[in-house]
Amino acid sequence: MTRGVPAGEGGYHDAPTAPLPSGPQADPGGPFAGRAETAGDQPPGTAERRRLPRWLRRFLIAVLAIALAGALAFAALMAVTPSVSTAPLLAQAFDRAHGAAYPGPPVPSRFAAALVATEDHRFYSEPGFDPIAIGRVLAGHVTGQPDQGGATLYQQLAKMLYTPGRSGAGVQAEQIILGIKLDLTYSKAQILRLYADVAYFGRGYYGLAQASCGYFGVPPAGLTWPQAALLAGLVQAPSADNPVTHFTVARAREAHVLGRLVATGTLTEAQAARAYRAPLHLVGGPGTGCAAR
Repeated sequence: MTRGVPAGEGGYHDAPTAPLPSGPQADPGGPFAGRAETAGDQPPGTAERRRLPRWLRRFLIAVLAIALAGALAFAALMAVTPSVSTAPLLAQAFDRAHGAAYPGPPVPSRFAAALVATEDHRFYSEPGFDPIAIGRVLAGHVTGQPDQGGATLYQQLAKMLYTPGRSGAGVQAEQIILGIKLDLTYSKAQILRLYADVAYFGRGYYGLAQASCGYFGVPPAGLTWPQAALLAGLVQAPSADNPVTHFTVARAREAHVLGRLVATGTLTEAQAARAYRAPLHLVGGPGTGCAAR
C-alpha cells in the first residue's frame, strides 16, 4: 500500500512503503515457532507410555518397605542385644562350672577342618551368619518341611554362651545378631577356640581337651583323622552319638563327617576310606599321661 505526498504545486505521486523491520520479531522460524514445532513433534500419550506399569510400581514399593522394615529391625536388634566382649569371661565361667580348664589348648587343624566341614562349611567366608542356609530354613517353613540346619558356628557359640536353654524365632534372630557381632569382634581362630572350649561332647566331657583325653586318652594335638571326625560329629547329638554306648551310630556319624571332608576337598576318597578303616583306640576314660589341656 502507498500513500500520497505533495509533488510540487499541483498533485501527488505515490511514495514507496517503508520496508518491514528485519530481525527476530519478523522471523517466521524464530524461537517461538521452533518451540511449537518441537512440542508438536511428540506423539500423543508419550509421557503416559514412559511410566512404569502399576503392578511393577506396587511391587517395588513393597520391596522397599520390606527392606526398610528389615533395616530398622536389624538396627534395633543390634542395639538391644548384649555386647560380645564378655564372650571369653562367659566361656571361662562355663568351663569352671563344669570342671574344665580354661583356656583349652589350641584347636588342632584336623579337628578344625572336621568341625567346619560338617557344621559350617562356609565358616571362613561368611559374616557370622549364612544367608543361603537361612533362606533354606525359611523356604522349609513356607513349604511345611522345616530344615533344622542353618545355624553357623557363630550362632551355635552364641547359643551356648548367651541364650542357653532358650528357643523360638525371636531367640534365633538374637543368635544371628550375636553371631554377626562375634564375627566383627574375634578372628576365625578365636571363634574356633571359644567353641572348642565350651562344646559338650557327651559322657560329661566339656571342651575338646576333656573329650579327647576321655574318649581316646590323647591330647587334642594327637588326634588322628578318624578320632577328629568322630569328635566333630558329636557336637550335634553328644548323647545319641556316644561311641561308648552307641558305637554303631557313632561310626555312622564319623563316616558322615569323613564324607564332608571329601566334599570340601580336605581329604580324597581314598584317604577318607583309610581313615574309616583305621582303629579309633577308644579308652572310655582319660588315658595315662593325658592332660586335658
